[in-house]
Amino acid sequence: MTRHLITSALPYINGVKHLGNLVGSMLPADLYARYLRARGEEVLYICATDEHGTPAELAAREKKQDVAEFCAEQHQVQAELAKAFALSFDYFGRSSSPQNRELTQHFGSKLFENGFIEERITRQVYSIDDGRFLPDRYVEGTCPHCGYDKARGDQCESCTRLLDPTDLVSPRSAISGSTNLEVRESKHLFLLQSKLAEEIREWVTRHKESWPVLVSSIALKWLDEGLNDRGITRDLKWGVPVDRAGMEDKVYYVWFDAPIEYIAATKEWADEDPQHRDWRSWWYNADDVRYVQVMAKDNVPFHTVTFPGTILGSREPWKMVDFIKGFNWLNYYGGKFSTSQKRGIFMSDAIGLLPSDYWRYYLLANAPETSDASFTWDGFAGTVNKDLADILGNFVNRTLKFCSSKFGNSLPEGGSFGAAEAALAKSLTERLEAYNTHMADMQIRKAMQELRAIWALGNEYLTEAAPWTAFKTDPEAAAQSLRVAVNLIRLFAILSAPVIPETAAKMAAALGLSLSQTDWIERDMETELQTLKAGHGFDIPEVLFRKLSDAEVAEWETRFGGRD
Repeated sequence: MTRHLITSALPYINGVKHLGNLVGSMLPADLYARYLRARGEEVLYICATDEHGTPAELAAREKKQDVAEFCAEQHQVQAELAKAFALSFDYFGRSSSPQNRELTQHFGSKLFENGFIEERITRQVYSIDDGRFLPDRYVEGTCPHCGYDKARGDQCESCTRLLDPTDLVSPRSAISGSTNLEVRESKHLFLLQSKLAEEIREWVTRHKESWPVLVSSIALKWLDEGLNDRGITRDLKWGVPVDRAGMEDKVYYVWFDAPIEYIAATKEWADEDPQHRDWRSWWYNADDVRYVQVMAKDNVPFHTVTFPGTILGSREPWKMVDFIKGFNWLNYYGGKFSTSQKRGIFMSDAIGLLPSDYWRYYLLANAPETSDASFTWDGFAGTVNKDLADILGNFVNRTLKFCSSKFGNSLPEGGSFGAAEAALAKSLTERLEAYNTHMADMQIRKAMQELRAIWALGNEYLTEAAPWTAFKTDPEAAAQSLRVAVNLIRLFAILSAPVIPETAAKMAAALGLSLSQTDWIERDMETELQTLKAGHGFDIPEVLFRKLSDAEVAEWETRFGGRD
């Protein structure tokens, strides 16, 4: 039986993540993990905070904290927010762990042994005013490719091109803002990507047809432009130390050690219960594992070129990714969400406004799969009010309230399964088949469209059956339609659980049920619609989703910024 390993791009440690970060990696991965678990599959969903590199040092400096203390604190903040959004990580690790240090040094050693790392003298930016070398993000300036004037020394946030600090036009120190810079010599390690380019291309080509076009096109673009050898060490104190003589003052580049943390976090997970967990079985000679990575498009090059090069160059049988789900960007009123620029809605703000399921459904229903998407408060409120409040919430509320008012808080007897119910079962079967297909293929927006359509079938059935009218002349027909409607609530709870887990649990609880991780709709739909029998008790839950008012939307738009 295939086991499923899932990793989402590691959220960086330099602050609370915004909704773009959430929908671009962690949330879709959680959806997929929850879906597979519900189908009875064995799943391991791993994530971690990415804690090394210059942004961590800069963020700690801004807070006037020791960098290790800052990272420990921020890891806890992000872990708590992940819990608040019901992200079902099996383990949420830290790239500053001893396990990652050990494994990063292992890969560095193997690559050197195999001739894929070499020492080189490089020319690096040195700040005379700061009295130190300025690696990657310690240097800011203008991108030579697109002209963006806030590019950083490792990557341009605008065009996503990888950079070296010496590439920047009009460079300045990110520490002091000083332009009193010069270039000096320094010894560093380089990953010889040029020697691995053909192996990487062959691997990418093998997966090209099964990966989303966004992912394969980015990978091939990088390969077609030619892979340059990449510096993988930095003049920093915070990071994984380079364990080579003469390089005691160097650490590995964050983008070298961060993907290795996927493996290391699995070891962190296993080390908590070594008698029952085997991390190597998921990563080493793991032929029975299907590995899925989820990330936004700016992370794709590192996961399709750099990290695969590390794995291939080790000449060891480490598990490589089978499927990469890449996302475009969720923008905020046409501009980019940005942690560094504090633009947009951040997870802490969002959870302070509304429960997590409001955000989970909206983000998944509007996931930026085929193109960039844009968050607006009007769009958010429209989705919540129509889909969650009117279609799902209203169905659950009016069904249980009407049943209670006419028959009491247990399912009534009477009536029989007829043509309307058979037609409903047929429609549900077709919709469920499509829903399962899209979920299994990680076609997120299509899956959400099918889920919404499944909810809508409930309202269509109630409108046709009209138990409030039938009750006056044919109470048994009303009883039959209400039993079916309550069984639909059970079905909706199960199918909605990967998307809106807290609300799904409330729906199930109202029916005196609990949702286990292996609940799914597997029987024929006519049987499913008659699972709860006459006499089965229920309660009326609080309103599942409240409507958002125009006044609230206007206030949030003003508070968080929106239209110019």
